[in-house]
Amino acid sequence: MKIPRFGLNRFDSRSVDAFAADVRRAEMLGWDAALQPDSQLRRRDTYVLLAAAARATERITLGPLLANPVNRHPTVTASSIATIDELAPGRTLLGWGVGDTAVRLAGLKPARVKELEVATRLMRALLDGEAVEVGAPRPARLPHHRPVPIWIAAGGPRTLRIAGGVADGVFIRVGTHESNIRTAVEAIRAGAGVAGRNPAAVRLGAVFHTVLVDDPDRALAMAKSMAAGYYEYSPALFDPPRLTWTGADPETLKREHKVWPDFHHAVDLEASGRVVDFLPESAADAFSVRGGPVEVAERLVAVLRSAVAEFDYVILHPIPDPKFPDDPERGYSARMAREVLPRVRRALGFA
Repeated sequence: MKIPRFGLNRFDSRSVDAFAADVRRAEMLGWDAALQPDSQLRRRDTYVLLAAAARATERITLGPLLANPVNRHPTVTASSIATIDELAPGRTLLGWGVGDTAVRLAGLKPARVKELEVATRLMRALLDGEAVEVGAPRPARLPHHRPVPIWIAAGGPRTLRIAGGVADGVFIRVGTHESNIRTAVEAIRAGAGVAGRNPAAVRLGAVFHTVLVDDPDRALAMAKSMAAGYYEYSPALFDPPRLTWTGADPETLKREHKVWPDFHHAVDLEASGRVVDFLPESAADAFSVRGGPVEVAERLVAVLRSAVAEFDYVILHPIPDPKFPDDPERGYSARMAREVLPRVRRALGFA
């Protein structure tokens, strides 16, 4: 079984220096990738943060997860990520998608799938040093081009197929249920085949929401909020695991119970989970892993063993968001690195 690289996508961004120090600490703890949301109304500038982290580290992979073609023009993003790769040669990737919270908080709409495809092709050409027709008097070129891999983060079937056709890798964001992962992998491979690519050449990663909360009732409530968040943006994800949404529609629930901005990012995830208490435990477990270190490790092992494909990356999204400054010994990053990942690696024969 392939050894996945474990990554984290939440760091101390209270200042540029704090971010660089936190990523450095993650590298020392043994994390393989440090990815940062490109969310301009929630955090400091992503590429400034990544540049500082590049100067403070030596091994860990760096990149946004995720950027989008709405907040920044694709030529700007290509230039930025190529510059980061100058600072961290060969350990940079671009995590890319249609846009989610960062777009909505700015009053904008996520990119259409076709827009994402066109933008990805444009960036790939620029990063490869090619001249690209953009409607300007002369073709566009990126003088400092570098072959940074472009990974599309996707959950919907159309986006997954497009990703299989144009991306170097795909971060699957469909939860943890075997049926949804299988459906996603099939869509990626189908998209690659239609595009005339070798499906095996498209690298795969997974993003798993990880509720590392020792109290079982609190962990379950937060996991239900995660399930609601997946349903909110892609109701079709409830179909393969044969789940049913029996409550009011998510927009009504958010309005009536003041859940903002969504079930994935609510300020109080325990309270937002109580709003959707009608969801069964099976729904919570279809879209996240939850519990203390032993439970989280066992669930991760089960998910990875049951997956129909091997992952190059497994990005563990901490739930709830870490509060900084945290206890360096008891924070999510340290607990996962010391209490969870060694168990996972041993169980899968990695150690």
